[in-house]
Amino acid sequence: MKLTIIETGLPPDALRPDWPSYPNMFEYLLSDAYDGFSYNTVSIATGAALPDPSTLDAVLITGSAAGVYDDEPWMQALFQFIRTAADAHTPQFGVCFGHQAMAEALGGKAEKSDKGWGVGRHEYHIPTTPAWMTEAPKSFALAVSHQDQVTQAPANTDIIAASPFCEIAGLNYLTTPAASLQPHPEFGAGYASALHQLRRDRIGGPLVDAALASFADPLDSTKVAKWMAQFFLDNRKT
Repeated sequence: MKLTIIETGLPPDALRPDWPSYPNMFEYLLSDAYDGFSYNTVSIATGAALPDPSTLDAVLITGSAAGVYDDEPWMQALFQFIRTAADAHTPQFGVCFGHQAMAEALGGKAEKSDKGWGVGRHEYHIPTTPAWMTEAPKSFALAVSHQDQVTQAPANTDIIAASPFCEIAGLNYLTTPAASLQPHPEFGAGYASALHQLRRDRIGGPLVDAALASFADPLDSTKVAKWMAQFFLDNRKT
């Protein structure tokens, strides 16, 4: 099964020499959960054209510094790609910006939140548990870095992750094989800390300090990687 990773953003210039790309982070993450995937990256962030999603096995949409309201040259094409994938029942999973873009493309709403920056380790409860979230606990924790949020879920979705800061932090779509998460399972504490430090002036020193301290507690990236792998396996095309 080949996962086509749609690269919608790049790490900041200052971090690229020391950290992998976002598609590579996902490859490392998912390979530990299931070794049967192969991977292909389509970098729309650097000008690559989107393929026909009906021809793909499965799709993973990465995070980005862009917002769904930004005038990026690829934004509308991405929304149409997501809708076409949904119509074709091509499994697709979005993370952070990918979560927001899927919601926006499929009838929901994403926008900049008046709650400000979400950074550090955030914990989420699980309002609804789809079958692919195997052995799900009552909550899980991942790294986050976002100002935008999904504020209106599309029709025919269940919320699968929520917190007081982000009430729609995960969605499972009921009429097409699609799911998404606002937090970053692919971010380890090291990369998230480096990203927060780089953005200290934008985020604010006290909030960054609290975010860095929050990483003293463990992240559940391994567990979430297993869920993602199971989602793709459960929804593989026949």
